[in-house]
Amino acid sequence: MMQQIDTPDALIAARKTMTGKVGLVPTMGALHAGHLALVEAARRENDHVIVTIFVNPAQFGVGEDLTTYPRPLMEDLAHLRALDVDVVFTPTASGIYPPRYQTHLDVEILSMGLEGAARPGHFRGVATVVAKLFNLAQPTTAYFGQKDAQQILVIRQMIRDLHMPVEIAICPTVREADGLAMSSRNRNLAPNERQAANVLFRSLFAAAEAYDSGERQPVAFRETALHVLRSEPMAQVDYVAICNPRTLFGVHDAIHDPALMLLAVKIGAVRLLDNALLPWSSNERAGLLANLGASL
Repeated sequence: MMQQIDTPDALIAARKTMTGKVGLVPTMGALHAGHLALVEAARRENDHVIVTIFVNPAQFGVGEDLTTYPRPLMEDLAHLRALDVDVVFTPTASGIYPPRYQTHLDVEILSMGLEGAARPGHFRGVATVVAKLFNLAQPTTAYFGQKDAQQILVIRQMIRDLHMPVEIAICPTVREADGLAMSSRNRNLAPNERQAANVLFRSLFAAAEAYDSGERQPVAFRETALHVLRSEPMAQVDYVAICNPRTLFGVHDAIHDPALMLLAVKIGAVRLLDNALLPWSSNERAGLLANLGASL
């Protein structure tokens, strides 16, 4: 039977009863098919599964969507119960950051650009809360989605630097029928914004097709993506970046090794992220086209 617990001490106690492999899926709730795919992978590969639901205030900046972030807890618990999760940890902010809390983690270089530049302090909050969840849950493996590529690299670096005995499993981005990467924030899109939001996927797809046609210059991929994004009046582009997928340093010369293309775009008040590795697997893209039912 699934346990819902909400204090760090209770999670420590529950973890002590578990033997064998333990999978951890950290989330902020408002679970969608992408989250559930992570939980399913954890369930297949481990003896026990812990899911955390915590909207972490430390990773939200001034003016960001902390107060409007969706919190459908009862719906989330029903999904997790159906997937046979052992423990759902739903702490309060004061439980994670009690009075006089003083300790934070900075992963310095990987946190500086892209989301780090757009959202100062964001990855400090991410690294701090993930480290605390790792300490509490003591997982064998933690599961994350590819959509949050920079976050994964930051967490991997933290694990490496602090010698944390945790493996990271990266699961592919799960997409809506029109290609939009699944995100809890998609719930906040108005119907016309939701329709416009698939421009992120279409811009990545256009860059991937350019790669398949022989293009290798990063500036050309960026301009191809921007051309598509600018065709949607509702899209406000924050950045389009072509990066080394291990360091996130920008790539400026002709691409001979895989490169990571990352986007951040606002549709209305909702800020959306997506990314793709170039070359993007032709098999994966063929499958996406089949699901979409039409050529993009």
